[in-house]
Amino acid sequence: MKIYTRKGDDGSTGLLHGGRVPKQSAWPTAYGAVDEAQAFLGVARAAAGPGAGELDELLIGIERDLWVLMAELATDPDKRDRLQDGATRVTEAMVVALEEHIDAVSGRFEPPTEFVVPGETLVAAHLDVARTVVRRAERDVLRAYVADGIDVTGTHAVAYLNRLSDLVWTMARWQEGASRLTRPADPA
Repeated sequence: MKIYTRKGDDGSTGLLHGGRVPKQSAWPTAYGAVDEAQAFLGVARAAAGPGAGELDELLIGIERDLWVLMAELATDPDKRDRLQDGATRVTEAMVVALEEHIDAVSGRFEPPTEFVVPGETLVAAHLDVARTVVRRAERDVLRAYVADGIDVTGTHAVAYLNRLSDLVWTMARWQEGASRLTRPADPA
């Protein structure tokens, strides 16, 4: 099997369960941003190295979840009744799992109460980049739903991305150990 099909040479892309849309349309933009977020999470995982243990497990789980999210977004909204919860459609349980991870990770350090300067560690810096891409993906997904006139309350995709950005921020602070605040501490 060859990796190229030549079908996209006309500027269109295929959707899960059939159909084609222009590559620059809202849905490919949305799942493309999620794909980019997944790749940046992979960079953070690679930077953490093989001994990253729990961080590695968390990131692998998230990367797998993002395949589910991309499948949902890469399906024509009229064919989403064919999706399967947890396999090709994001579920409420997936969102709740992210909240549980946030609570578990944030309980390990004193969270900063101000904005922080990214870059205290390489892994945290990669996680902060991933977080910004997740936020962009969230905006792109919202745009796709609005462009098609679909109510976002009928999906868990937006909530998933919203919680994911919180979790990735939390993981970055955990990996830093101590965060550098945007304002230096008062010398008093």
